[in-house]
Amino acid sequence: MRAWTRWDVVCSVEDLVPESGIAVWTENGPVAVFYLPHRLPALFAVSHTDPFSGVNVLARGITGDLKGEPVVASPLYKQHFSLRTGVCLEDESVQLKTYPVLLDGNRIRLEIPATQQLPQAA
Repeated sequence: MRAWTRWDVVCSVEDLVPESGIAVWTENGPVAVFYLPHRLPALFAVSHTDPFSGVNVLARGITGDLKGEPVVASPLYKQHFSLRTGVCLEDESVQLKTYPVLLDGNRIRLEIPATQQLPQAA
């Protein structure tokens, strides 16, 4: 069996807030989608769950830039997470799950691993 993915529509462009994040629900759980219009790429998606507290709050974090790296600061304990890689800048042993994200017309799509497995090709 091999895993497969699909590109799910999670929101529209109108739902996005510049320089901020929104929480969306996926089959794999909550995801934080960030829109940073001054950057290329402008869209980022990471797990919405703060790994230090276990609480779904990262979409409410403050976005910024540390030495050229786009980051979100957790609103609880203030750790900074790279929006590109998910790595915590204060503790590199901790990492958020990241998701490929794209703009499709006015829809935002995330590449989500499916929960089913495809049969292995013979």
